[in-house]
Amino acid sequence: MTTRTTAFLLATLLVNGTMSLAQEYKIDPAHSEVGFGIRHMAISTVHGRFSIAEGLVKLDEADPSKDAVVATINVASVDTGTPQRDAHLKSPDFFDTAKYPTATFKSTSVRKAGDGYDVVGDLTLHGVTKPVTLHMEAPSKEQVGMDKKGHRGFSAAATIHRQDFGLTWNGTLSSGDNMLGDDVKMTFEIEAGRA
Repeated sequence: MTTRTTAFLLATLLVNGTMSLAQEYKIDPAHSEVGFGIRHMAISTVHGRFSIAEGLVKLDEADPSKDAVVATINVASVDTGTPQRDAHLKSPDFFDTAKYPTATFKSTSVRKAGDGYDVVGDLTLHGVTKPVTLHMEAPSKEQVGMDKKGHRGFSAAATIHRQDFGLTWNGTLSSGDNMLGDDVKMTFEIEAGRA
């Protein structure tokens, strides 16, 4: 290392206080998914899942405000375990996956919140973009995968109001209750390896 390079690094440390500890992790679609749950007939909860097509997580443990996440969700992969229901969810009554096959989440800020973090970002779903806050647990410790790269796990949850995204289809029961609830509970289970 030259004297000039050493001097530059020292100057950078003096200006910034510390070197950035940011690491980038590429989301592993084979070990990641978005789950959801919605009330049905006001008596039960139907669960389903979407696959995650791709994404990146930037993690700076020294300064969480520098953290970031972007993910593309494969809405056309919706799976509730019932093919007939899944076909209806893909139709124009709901997600209209022929027109909107994917959704995206792009963080705009990250802040510490108790033992975890609040990840604020823009969710684009069904052609509509709205701000959403994910409540994320502390990231897992890093493990070395079969690819010899470091991997970490990330778990987060949020509740969205489906009508905010133009998902308005519903029915009315004889009791007067709605067939479907408005609130959708979402869970993000992500495994990502060093980019």
